[in-house]
Amino acid sequence: MSKSPSPSRADDTSQGALEQALRALRHRERSAAEVDRYLTARGVDEDERNEVLRTLARTALVDDLRFAEMRATSLVERGAGNELVRHELIRAGLDPELVDETIASLPTETERVARIVARRGAGPKTARYLAGKGFSEDAVRSVVADSGDEPLG
Repeated sequence: MSKSPSPSRADDTSQGALEQALRALRHRERSAAEVDRYLTARGVDEDERNEVLRTLARTALVDDLRFAEMRATSLVERGAGNELVRHELIRAGLDPELVDETIASLPTETERVARIVARRGAGPKTARYLAGKGFSEDAVRSVVADSGDEPLG
């Protein structure tokens, strides 16, 4: 007795590309590139993927600018520096120019560092934390300098 394909995989192949894309968008915002990769992984051909992406863009279900702003804001709220934000947006397939514009619209790293330092205190431990969160060397160095401790490294 042979096994039949799992219901979810069988649904993917029999379901229309638009329905598959809508399923991908059901739980979170996605960039156009992420939806394209999702559909590619499910065997949707290029012409059909392009048509679905045009439909999703036309109906504002996929909007890379909105995605970039929402994702960057979410990352910043969780303590991310500009380099981590940049990495995540590029990984999502966004245009580098859009990534730069989005980062420019965020509160400055200096402001964000000040809030983190107010909560955690200044010093090498906070500097390491900030470096791990993608803050610039200048921002990290300022925390160490403000603490009066010797620089890291």
